[in-house]
Amino acid sequence: MAPAGAAVAGASPSPSSEGGVPVCRVRDSRLTEISGLAATRSGFVVVNDSADEEPRRRIFFLDTDCRVVRTLRYPSRPRDTEDLALGPDGTIWIADVGDNRRSRETIGVWRLAPGGARPLLHRLTYPDGPHDAEALLLTADGRPLIVTKQGGAAGIYAPTRELVPGGTVPMERRGQVRLPGTNTSNPFGFLGRAVVTGAATAPDGRRVVLRTYADAFEFDVPDGDVVGALTSGTPRIIPLPDEPQGESIAYTPDGRFLLTVSETADQPAGTRPTILRYPAPRVPTAQTSQPARSSRPATASQPTAVTASPAAAGSRHGEGFAGVLGVLVLVGAVLVGAGLLGTARSRRTGR
Repeated sequence: MAPAGAAVAGASPSPSSEGGVPVCRVRDSRLTEISGLAATRSGFVVVNDSADEEPRRRIFFLDTDCRVVRTLRYPSRPRDTEDLALGPDGTIWIADVGDNRRSRETIGVWRLAPGGARPLLHRLTYPDGPHDAEALLLTADGRPLIVTKQGGAAGIYAPTRELVPGGTVPMERRGQVRLPGTNTSNPFGFLGRAVVTGAATAPDGRRVVLRTYADAFEFDVPDGDVVGALTSGTPRIIPLPDEPQGESIAYTPDGRFLLTVSETADQPAGTRPTILRYPAPRVPTAQTSQPARSSRPATASQPTAVTASPAAAGSRHGEGFAGVLGVLVLVGAVLVGAGLLGTARSRRTGR
């Protein structure tokens, strides 16, 4: 579909005041609540977290200048799509897992096969009641992991068996991840540093990254055990200071950089999301040999997925939630009751 607006490329990238290098600015008016991002050699794939307006309920394909070149509709209405991941075989996974009111009986994971034109919905249930979540990771064999959005220790959940299109599969809690404390500047102070708002898996599967509104935390996955890496590993910290409502993160296809983009729905008029680039802490020398990631049987070749070209810059904002330990968790609960978790925008109820 033709974009409602297009990016203007050509500006040379330079570090922003917050540390990220602008890659390109998204000018399409449908994309102000970007919650999921993946990078391809031909551009980007993004999703909104808003299901309130029909034109926003799409999977958006962007070129390297952030211009929308194609969209795909969902066959049924999504509730709260919060993250996106690109599988080793080119499958696009979309986590329909947002649940700010913790009222959903099921959550959803949409799966778009390589070259496909219709995403399939797989429903999942938690074993211990509803959770809000905004982060999706993939295991070595291409299966989804959900990381919840809560202060202190975030839960890690995985399906107990193969997903069934249109069916419901129970999940199990595989562990929890506690992120180190930081002092990175963000609009919500310690609240913005406490909750996981996005995740990404490196192209070779040897690293994964979680992000908050303030920082990114990269874990090594030397043996393909993502859960083990999150529950027992020590992450490298990449500050993402003062990003506006930063919920998305992705690796470039070569694994050398991290890309982020923020929601701008509550920003001043005319503000548009900008994809920013940060150097990854390191690139393993064995990155191209003996990959830890084994793909599931592929139905098509992996798509050319992003070495992004430079363009203009954007602006900053953020949101937050819970504390890290003890009283901070209690404070977070109080804030949820006060309606601060959802920030200025109104979130959707779930399935």
